[in-house]
Amino acid sequence: MLAKSLVYYRAPWCAGGMDYGLTMSARREITKKEATAYSRASKKARGVILDRLQAEIGWSRANARRQLNNALKRRGPASAVKHKPRSPSYGYDTLKVLQRVWLIADRPCGKYLAAAMASTLDNMESHAGRGSFGPVRGRYGPLVREQLLAISPATIDRLLKPYKAQLQPDGISTTHSTKNQYRQAIPIMTRIPVIDRQPGLVAIDTVAHCGLTAKGEYAFTLTVTDTFTGWTVNRSVKNKAAKWIVLALEEIRSEFPFPIDRAHVDNGSEFLNYAVTTWAKEHNIRMTRSRPHHSNDNPFVEQKNGDIVRRSAFNYRYDTPTELALLNRLWPLVNLRKNLFLPTKKAIGYRLTATGRHTRDYDAPRTPADRVKDTGIMLPPERQRMTETYVATDLAKMTKEINNIQGELIRLAALKTRSQTRIA
Repeated sequence: MLAKSLVYYRAPWCAGGMDYGLTMSARREITKKEATAYSRASKKARGVILDRLQAEIGWSRANARRQLNNALKRRGPASAVKHKPRSPSYGYDTLKVLQRVWLIADRPCGKYLAAAMASTLDNMESHAGRGSFGPVRGRYGPLVREQLLAISPATIDRLLKPYKAQLQPDGISTTHSTKNQYRQAIPIMTRIPVIDRQPGLVAIDTVAHCGLTAKGEYAFTLTVTDTFTGWTVNRSVKNKAAKWIVLALEEIRSEFPFPIDRAHVDNGSEFLNYAVTTWAKEHNIRMTRSRPHHSNDNPFVEQKNGDIVRRSAFNYRYDTPTELALLNRLWPLVNLRKNLFLPTKKAIGYRLTATGRHTRDYDAPRTPADRVKDTGIMLPPERQRMTETYVATDLAKMTKEINNIQGELIRLAALKTRSQTRIA
């Protein structure tokens, strides 16, 4: 017999007042009383309890089973329940070595660091005698290496999040579209045709090192990246005068491991001028340009501007010959590390997800050097020279040199930059 405290109500589907049901609170009270016995009962006894609930409450057998299983569980918000924290999967030694590896590899995201973990650790081990592991040398061992190779990209980002710091000021854009005869003569290209998906088509752009104001003269860094392999070369110039751009392009062209036959630029006056277009014609390089105010027409170099230039040279103002010389000492080291050691992913198309959404599809992470070798465009002596450079390069020593140059740049420019007023 049911308790007198239970409240009855007349079900709307009843006819003639002959049948009554229970309120939901009453049903839950009955279920909760049966739940403890149900959790400890045998299979046969559980069947009896389910039959009784079906007869008394009117629930289906499946719903009665579900309600009994949920009756003893938490009620209320999850924040009110104190959960015992899960013990960490990776120890403190692994965390400290991971931080060191992240710095040596130029602070990539978790996906890229996971892909480059094995090669980076191999390089650091081969140069361990020169101090590649630094203060964490005593923490590194077989167990730490095993954990680092097994760690997932998401866990890398989670563990490194407290360690990362963004202390540099934001940069500003100084690109202004200009209308002249060269803009009319150079055709627009909004996407790369299938026929040009091979090495030789480079995207070009400049990054201003103006700090918080675009007033006065300051240095620019020219970024040239191959859209197919991701091979990137940088060079800094004292300003955007055409003669400096041409000199930088000539130096960059000689550093590419394959010929350049196409150049894609934006609508900046540093590219749409007589000197640059003449240089391109002399070297049989066809030029195309983006649409004005459409940075997505040139996504390959825009990504490198942030990943290489802003990440490595920050957003300070560099306007002296000393700072310009330091920048041009920095880029060969940064480019060597990026091109030979750090993998990247390439978008290879779209795919349809299980929910019917179109999403980008990417290939497996590979270094630009590996992508260049896969094309077969390099001659055997060039391939051998690249392999020898890879083996001989001490990644930790090179990173230390990069950090020293960056520290000198910050020392020269940080106070000057922060004292500026934005006048752009």
